[in-house]
Amino acid sequence: MQKDSLIPLNIVIGDRNYRIKILAKDEEVIRSTLKTINDKIIDFRTQFAGKDMQDYISMVLIWYATEVKENKNEISQDIVDALIKMERLLDKEVV
Repeated sequence: MQKDSLIPLNIVIGDRNYRIKILAKDEEVIRSTLKTINDKIIDFRTQFAGKDMQDYISMVLIWYATEVKENKNEISQDIVDALIKMERLLDKEVV
Protein backbone atom coordinates (compact mmCIF):
# COMPACT_ATOMS: atom_id res chain seq x y z
CA MET A 1 0.00 0.00 0.00
CA GLN A 2 1.50 3.31 -1.07
CA LYS A 3 1.07 6.37 1.07
CA ASP A 4 -0.25 8.41 -1.92
CA SER A 5 -3.15 6.00 -2.39
CA LEU A 6 -4.60 7.05 0.97
CA ILE A 7 -7.21 9.77 1.09
CA PRO A 8 -8.11 11.84 4.16
CA LEU A 9 -11.58 11.35 5.59
CA ASN A 10 -13.28 13.22 8.41
CA ILE A 11 -15.51 10.90 10.39
CA VAL A 12 -17.82 11.32 13.37
CA ILE A 13 -18.41 8.65 15.99
CA GLY A 14 -20.85 9.70 18.67
CA ASP A 15 -20.03 13.32 19.32
CA ARG A 16 -16.36 13.20 18.33
CA ASN A 17 -14.67 14.05 15.04
CA TYR A 18 -11.71 12.08 13.76
CA ARG A 19 -9.51 12.53 10.73
CA ILE A 20 -8.29 9.27 9.25
CA LYS A 21 -6.60 8.19 6.03
CA ILE A 22 -8.14 5.38 4.05
CA LEU A 23 -7.93 3.74 0.66
CA ALA A 24 -10.40 5.37 -1.72
CA LYS A 25 -11.92 1.97 -2.54
CA ASP A 26 -12.83 1.49 1.16
CA GLU A 27 -14.71 4.78 1.56
CA GLU A 28 -18.21 3.40 0.90
CA VAL A 29 -17.78 0.51 3.35
CA ILE A 30 -16.37 2.82 6.03
CA ARG A 31 -19.20 5.31 5.63
CA SER A 32 -21.76 2.51 5.82
CA THR A 33 -20.11 1.12 8.96
CA LEU A 34 -20.06 4.58 10.55
CA LYS A 35 -23.77 5.01 9.82
CA THR A 36 -24.50 1.67 11.48
CA ILE A 37 -22.39 2.61 14.51
CA ASN A 38 -23.95 6.05 14.91
CA ASP A 39 -27.49 4.69 14.42
CA LYS A 40 -26.81 2.10 17.12
CA ILE A 41 -25.49 4.81 19.46
CA ILE A 42 -28.81 6.62 19.01
CA ASP A 43 -30.70 3.37 19.75
CA PHE A 44 -28.73 2.81 22.96
CA ARG A 45 -29.19 6.46 24.02
CA THR A 46 -32.94 5.95 23.65
CA GLN A 47 -32.95 2.66 25.58
CA PHE A 48 -30.51 3.66 28.33
CA ALA A 49 -30.93 7.36 29.03
CA GLY A 50 -28.51 9.07 31.38
CA LYS A 51 -25.28 7.36 30.36
CA ASP A 52 -22.30 9.22 28.93
CA MET A 53 -21.08 8.89 25.35
CA GLN A 54 -18.24 6.56 26.36
CA ASP A 55 -20.82 4.11 27.75
CA TYR A 56 -22.82 4.20 24.52
CA ILE A 57 -19.71 3.70 22.39
CA SER A 58 -18.70 0.75 24.58
CA MET A 59 -22.16 -0.78 24.20
CA VAL A 60 -21.97 -0.41 20.43
CA LEU A 61 -18.50 -1.93 20.35
CA ILE A 62 -19.73 -5.01 22.20
CA TRP A 63 -22.85 -5.21 20.01
CA TYR A 64 -20.86 -4.82 16.78
CA ALA A 65 -18.22 -7.39 17.74
CA THR A 66 -20.96 -9.87 18.65
CA GLU A 67 -22.82 -9.26 15.38
CA VAL A 68 -19.69 -9.85 13.34
CA LYS A 69 -18.92 -13.05 15.23
CA GLU A 70 -22.49 -14.34 14.84
CA ASN A 71 -22.50 -13.54 11.12
CA LYS A 72 -19.15 -15.25 10.67
CA ASN A 73 -20.55 -18.40 12.29
CA GLU A 74 -23.59 -18.33 10.02
CA ILE A 75 -21.42 -18.01 6.93
CA SER A 76 -19.22 -20.84 8.11
CA GLN A 77 -22.26 -23.07 8.63
CA ASP A 78 -23.50 -22.23 5.14
CA ILE A 79 -20.14 -23.24 3.72
CA VAL A 80 -20.15 -26.46 5.72
CA ASP A 81 -23.65 -27.30 4.49
CA ALA A 82 -22.66 -26.62 0.88
CA LEU A 83 -19.56 -28.80 1.22
CA ILE A 84 -21.60 -31.65 2.70
CA LYS A 85 -24.07 -31.39 -0.17
CA MET A 86 -21.23 -31.42 -2.71
CA GLU A 87 -19.64 -34.41 -1.00
CA ARG A 88 -22.93 -36.35 -1.20
CA LEU A 89 -23.27 -35.51 -4.90
CA LEU A 90 -19.71 -36.66 -5.53
CA ASP A 91 -20.32 -39.88 -3.59
CA LYS A 92 -23.33 -40.62 -5.83
CA GLU A 93 -21.24 -40.02 -8.95
CA VAL A 94 -18.47 -42.38 -7.78
CA VAL A 95 -20.80 -45.28 -6.97
